[in-house]
Amino acid sequence: MNSVRPILLVMALIFSALTFAQDLELTKKDSIVQSYWLVTVGTNAVDDSGDEFGKLLDIDRAWNMVPYPSRVSIGRYFKNGIGLEAIGSHNRYKEGKIVDNVVNPADVDYWGLDFRVSYDLNMILGETGFFDPYVGIGAGYTDANNQGRGTYNAVLGFRTWFSDHWGLDFNSTGKWAMNAENGTNHIQHALGVAYRFEVEKGLSRKGEEKLALLKEMEEEQQRVQDSIAQAEEEARLLAERLQREKEAAELAAAEKAKKDAEDARRAALQNKINALGNVYFKLNSSYLTSNDKELLDQLVAIMNDEPGLEIRITAHTDSRGTETYNQWLSERRAERTVEYVLSKGIAADRISHEAFGETRLVNECSDGVRCTEEQHTKNRRSDFEIVKY
Repeated sequence: MNSVRPILLVMALIFSALTFAQDLELTKKDSIVQSYWLVTVGTNAVDDSGDEFGKLLDIDRAWNMVPYPSRVSIGRYFKNGIGLEAIGSHNRYKEGKIVDNVVNPADVDYWGLDFRVSYDLNMILGETGFFDPYVGIGAGYTDANNQGRGTYNAVLGFRTWFSDHWGLDFNSTGKWAMNAENGTNHIQHALGVAYRFEVEKGLSRKGEEKLALLKEMEEEQQRVQDSIAQAEEEARLLAERLQREKEAAELAAAEKAKKDAEDARRAALQNKINALGNVYFKLNSSYLTSNDKELLDQLVAIMNDEPGLEIRITAHTDSRGTETYNQWLSERRAERTVEYVLSKGIAADRISHEAFGETRLVNECSDGVRCTEEQHTKNRRSDFEIVKY
């Protein structure tokens, strides 16, 4: 009996958790319409008695209506609660009704075109289900009692919705003439069937709270699962890290040994090339002597022995002559040196050249310094350096 109790307790806890999770599932009731286009068609009643608040509910004597649909509107409503709407309406002041504080002697047409900005009070009050109150302001033009006038408008109303698309719209609009000489102020009441389309829905506040709690529960479940696997994952990662460190150390040692060997071989090869000496030119000449060609033949032999070797030839002059002339002369010396090497079968992509004129003297024999011809000769040269090996 004692062994059965823990099992029953666990089952009860699981059942409670499942029931609680079901209660937290998001349903259709947790979503609300946030933005949409709206069209309304309905009727309107105009109170232009001249004493709007005194005869506010005097339907028999002050309200004017027609027995057919007399009002249409279209509007766009946004997630932030703001709505923009254009409204057209028609009515008729009836004979015998009170208009501008006098009895109307004959039927007179009423026309109105209005634009307004409204605000959904549910943004302040919180979601109230099917009840959707709003306030608004706007402006328009009204032709009433044979008087045209611009008006400033203020509206108070509400909509009640039967579905995501269909509902009823009730509102009252106060209209104040922009110029008092063009007509009195009046009130226009409206009732219409509302249809909204291109509806975009989102979560209500209650739905957002549910969603946040569901995410919190999911994160907690994930945390529990992660903690179960954490020890194994840490052990696996530690083993992988130790293996990587071992492999990295072995690779680094091998790379260092390879680099040291390549550096030593490159240094030896550069020394071998340096031992050949430089190509030295006669004064104002870029032509190679037989000795120069023998030296370059030895360079070609080295390059043939080392297929991966790439050489750069740099050419120079002494300081005598102008800088422009010496730069041109060094370029000619570099070109002739390269041309000779290429003529011996070396590929063009293995040898490059650069000319420096008198900018890289190997001694103090610059402009204005007296030097011997032998000293100047040391500057009239082409030398070689390894670019790639």
